Amino acid sequence: MYNKLTPEIIEEIKKVSDNVLEGEDINPDYAKDEMPIYGTHMPDLAVQARSTEEVAAVVKICYENNIPVTPRGAGTGLVGGCVPLYGGVLIDLSKMNKIKSYDMENFVVDIEAGVLLNDLAEDCLSRGMLYPPDPGEKFACVGGNVATNAGGMRAVKYGATRDYVRAMTVVLPTGEITHLGATVSKTSSGYSLLNLMIGSEGTLGIITELTLKIIPAPKAAASLIIPYEDLKTALSTVPKFKMAHMDPQAIEFMEKEIVLVSERYIGKSVFPQQLDGADIGAYLLVTLDANSEDELDALIEQAAELVLEAGAMDVLVADTPAKMKDAWAARSSFLEAIMEETKLLDECDVVVPVNKIADYLVFANKVAEECGITIKTFGHAGDGNLHIYECSNDLEEEEFEKRVDKFFKAIYDEAIRCGGLVSGEHGIGSGKVKYLVESIGEKNMQLMEGIKRVFDPKMILNPGKVCYRL
Repeated sequence: MYNKLTPEIIEEIKKVSDNVLEGEDINPDYAKDEMPIYGTHMPDLAVQARSTEEVAAVVKICYENNIPVTPRGAGTGLVGGCVPLYGGVLIDLSKMNKIKSYDMENFVVDIEAGVLLNDLAEDCLSRGMLYPPDPGEKFACVGGNVATNAGGMRAVKYGATRDYVRAMTVVLPTGEITHLGATVSKTSSGYSLLNLMIGSEGTLGIITELTLKIIPAPKAAASLIIPYEDLKTALSTVPKFKMAHMDPQAIEFMEKEIVLVSERYIGKSVFPQQLDGADIGAYLLVTLDANSEDELDALIEQAAELVLEAGAMDVLVADTPAKMKDAWAARSSFLEAIMEETKLLDECDVVVPVNKIADYLVFANKVAEECGITIKTFGHAGDGNLHIYECSNDLEEEEFEKRVDKFFKAIYDEAIRCGGLVSGEHGIGSGKVKYLVESIGEKNMQLMEGIKRVFDPKMILNPGKVCYRL
């Protein structure tokens, strides 16, 4: 259904871009994302774009010639979202990495889509500001965060990426450039095309520039490592923070096994494994922030009393930047640590109501045992977003995929039954399309495909992702 690139089309593209890669010059990483089990497919041509106008010119040529186009940032996705399934042209936006300007009176920053999350976060902090979205992969492009509506650790207090996008510049599949949203904080001006683009995973348009909301950074912060004998007791504590009006910046949960994997990987032990001769089974990692050290000290004391009354074995306070970095080092390295020790790997980021997490994980562990696979679990206890990694070092890939498919079907069905969704922040890509259909139904998939066709009549942009099944 798509045409192949011809020498003539390639020459056209080279006339509008000086950043074209062919043949052996194309980076092999362009064939995959961070979860290669969803396939590797090389593009026929790659463009390392430097401007919105360059992106638009390349896309226009591809649209006129019916060539598939796949946008890509840093390639840190986990659902095959940036894999060029049908070859064609891959447009790499990671070179569009300028932080353009700040408007401190309106609390926004203008950036290009290829800016790394880590760079934006550090630049904001150097100005006394905070860009609150905090996905685990700090070296992802912010444009990719917006394209998947990434959430991250601070979503429990500050919200997901969607809540911080005020405006954007987008190249449509036709090659036209449009601007969505505005600097203002309120809108009741027709359909929200801005919110439709957020989370669309590069299937409706290519986000090239962004205007993002920022806030004054809190004056003080500290993290608490809170050990428990078991995960159920740990998770039962989570709603109590909100009920006590404490509003933590982050509430993460993790079981002991995955912490040990991560600490082996980073070569440093921060989390205790036993207390007074009793084994620790699970942990909460909680970050509190405040506008003064005195206010923070009062919050820490209140939190300690709360969790100890709720069954915590102890409270370890990390109240300096170095201690906080150590406390979060293991949590931030979970994926890399698992990959280091695992031959075959898949992952889901299912989201369920907070009060259902414990029972849901009991169910997931039971299903994993029945399916004959090993799972490692952690996640955002404050918002119910669970990261469940399916691992094997013994199975052949075909058998592994068969067992994982059976596991996914069971746990996604259970998530929907208890009021959850297939993905909380990683998106659908190509890897989770089937499970999305089963969870939201054919009618809703048809509605989404209808929207896709309005934006992309020839269906050339990131085909085979989210709702468009080929």
